[in-house]
Amino acid sequence: MTGERFAADVAETELADYQRALRLVLRHPLVTATWPDEKALPRVRRFATTLRKDLAEAFGYRLELHGVTARLVRAKDRLDHTQPATSRTGRPFDRQRYAYLALCLAVLGRAGIQITLSELAESVAADAGRITGLGLDPDSGADRRAFVDAVGWIEDRGVLRLADGSSASWASDPGAGEALYDIARDAVFAVFRPARVLQHIESVTGLFDRSFASSGNAERRAAAQAARRAVVESPVVYFDDVAEPVANHLRGATLASDVQRLTGLRVERRAEGVLLVDTTNLSGERFPGSGSVAQMAVLLAVEIGARVTDPDGRKARRLPVPDGHAAHRQRIRDVDAGLPAETFVPVEAEPPPAGQPVDDDGTHRLPFVADSTLRAATGELLRRYGKAFGAQWHADPDRLRAEAVAQLERFDAIIRVPGGVLVRPLIGRYRATVATVKPRATAEPLF
Repeated sequence: MTGERFAADVAETELADYQRALRLVLRHPLVTATWPDEKALPRVRRFATTLRKDLAEAFGYRLELHGVTARLVRAKDRLDHTQPATSRTGRPFDRQRYAYLALCLAVLGRAGIQITLSELAESVAADAGRITGLGLDPDSGADRRAFVDAVGWIEDRGVLRLADGSSASWASDPGAGEALYDIARDAVFAVFRPARVLQHIESVTGLFDRSFASSGNAERRAAAQAARRAVVESPVVYFDDVAEPVANHLRGATLASDVQRLTGLRVERRAEGVLLVDTTNLSGERFPGSGSVAQMAVLLAVEIGARVTDPDGRKARRLPVPDGHAAHRQRIRDVDAGLPAETFVPVEAEPPPAGQPVDDDGTHRLPFVADSTLRAATGELLRRYGKAFGAQWHADPDRLRAEAVAQLERFDAIIRVPGGVLVRPLIGRYRATVATVKPRATAEPLF
């Protein structure tokens, strides 16, 4: 025994392997025989007992292992729109693809051990035809591509295993191509694991963390779990963005040591908040990253930081921070608008989830940088580092700027507002950075 609160029965010689397994399930909540690779499931099974205990105690998560599948059932505190499902080409799913994905899983749940792509498409089309505004027309190229993207997402995760044929040929011509799949039934039922029966949910908030506090100790435990969740799920956590009990845990020394013990990663604390220094690719997207958009994003971060802190320049105007909780409430309303009222089964009312942040008072202000300044900075950076960016970016600098700004927003470095951006404290981390851009080794595709 180590005397530690977490990984208590893990020998120090095995701690790095344990931390690697825990990081694996945090990044890939679904692990199958082939997803994310063939070595992943044995790593999780090796420490399954300790992982179950620590994930439940530290984060309020539930780790389930069935057959050749491991599933991490997360407790969510709020909607997260920054991690969409993506196609094999990296394009985020739209509403049509999400709908096809859900219908595919429903069909596979009723199927046997094998299914052809045309049979799957026929069943999904029958279900989609009963949903107003959806449908699936095999003669429509757009519908077929959306359907194949959904099937590809399922196939990549080992839920479907190609036994014969090709989905690409079917996507080109359903009459000329076919694919036969083996169905991994353990994986089918592990993909979607709602915390509650969906027919009992009046709002998507019913899927948030439901660890209601009934005592002072329970309240502190719930706040500590919410704080740890925030650190491992968000690129940066600002104290102003969370409830005060959660912020108190973020400020404490115990959280940093707990998270480091669990993940092997260091927590960096500043006056405005904390971040987990990701040196192991825990998150799917890293900052700074590689590629033209990521290079422009970090270059813009340097330029923005220099502009905001330049003592000889014009002082940046400061504007009130938009009410982030209001935006979150609107996102909840948007999701709830799509809930089917005819299948709702009412149950006894329950109190709201513990640990939800209260409304912001709107008095906090951040430096403002106008879109025109960002546009000019992008043009100057393209001229300064011309050879590092492909011809398509020089021909369309506005697209490059928009995608770079979107990446900065995903990492909570800025807040987009009408006419420009508000600069969040994370930008200060890069204000004295000397950027070196590597020249392109090969030409990048236009799309």
